Amino acid sequence: MKIWIVFLASLLAFNTQASNIVNNDVLNIQKVSQFNGVPWAIALVTDQEAIVSIKHGNAYRVNLLSGETQALSGLPEIDNRGQGGLLDVAKAPNFEQEGLLYFTYSKPSLAGTKTTLARAKLVSNTLKDWQDLFVADVMSPNHEHYGSRIAFDDKGHVFLSVGDGGIRESAQDLTNHAGSIIRLNLDGSVPTDNPFVRHASIRNEIWSYGHRNPQGLFYDNSTHTLWSNEHGPKGGDEINLIRPGANYGWPIVSYGKEYSGSASIGEGTQKEGIDNPAKVFIPSIAPSSLLRYKGMLFSNWNGDFLSTALALRHLNKVKIEANGKTTETRYLEHLDERLRSIAEDSQGALYIGTDSGKLLKVTLSN
Repeated sequence: MKIWIVFLASLLAFNTQASNIVNNDVLNIQKVSQFNGVPWAIALVTDQEAIVSIKHGNAYRVNLLSGETQALSGLPEIDNRGQGGLLDVAKAPNFEQEGLLYFTYSKPSLAGTKTTLARAKLVSNTLKDWQDLFVADVMSPNHEHYGSRIAFDDKGHVFLSVGDGGIRESAQDLTNHAGSIIRLNLDGSVPTDNPFVRHASIRNEIWSYGHRNPQGLFYDNSTHTLWSNEHGPKGGDEINLIRPGANYGWPIVSYGKEYSGSASIGEGTQKEGIDNPAKVFIPSIAPSSLLRYKGMLFSNWNGDFLSTALALRHLNKVKIEANGKTTETRYLEHLDERLRSIAEDSQGALYIGTDSGKLLKVTLSN
């Protein structure tokens, strides 16, 4: 009982200090759980329960009311070196009927480590019938740029983002999956209407290409559009509207600079035949996840994009007007936390995972 009282007192202290007023919105931040590791992704099973993936290779079932966590068994061998590990987790569209969860992870092999999409059935606290659906033909010599977010559309498809593995030129090479967004049927097969499905020399799974390291992916069911955000180098992070067959330019064009100096990368910032980003961040914020807010809790945010930021340590809100004009607002900077993952419940409350292991709930104070 004494430990529980101390825990409650620490939560109350955290909430009092973390509540803040930004643009007339009074934000309340509650610490739900603390993990020993980075909560790379949050999948809300219900408004009371979530599945959280931890980068170093564990996953947990989390009671969002009590903060209690239960470890899941049934995970495969995972290579968590560098930027690899157990990465995204997402609830399948038919989860209520079949209990399926989709995961991405860095799969070890004799040839190297590869971004992999898998699914398994959640039975109590066990992942059963684990099945690798797709293994990307990308290897990262320095264990970086895995990409690895998941999104589902409303037509029975799953999308997966894949980074360039740290090898720039591979993002323009359509004979491999590097630097691409992949589109598959829910069982991992290739849809017959994918843009390159009839090209023998192009990987048929590719939906778009020319990406550097896309770590945010969101399908908007109301507009039937797919959006991503991705890490640029030194400057040049992007939010993109993803079109089938489109080239997003990396490394031919970029708003970023070389890490070793101020030299530009590629041929410039724009080029004919390459899709321009909807939003560019200079300097880099290091965007790590993405959603388009649909709730009414923060009613003036409805339709805006929310991205967690690692390097600049804030919650980033972007409004994109029909004419292309963008307005950016930054929240939660006072927490001084690398914000890694984000999810929205049915009431519009936000859940955010931090690199320090916290799972936070963001609401409005009464």
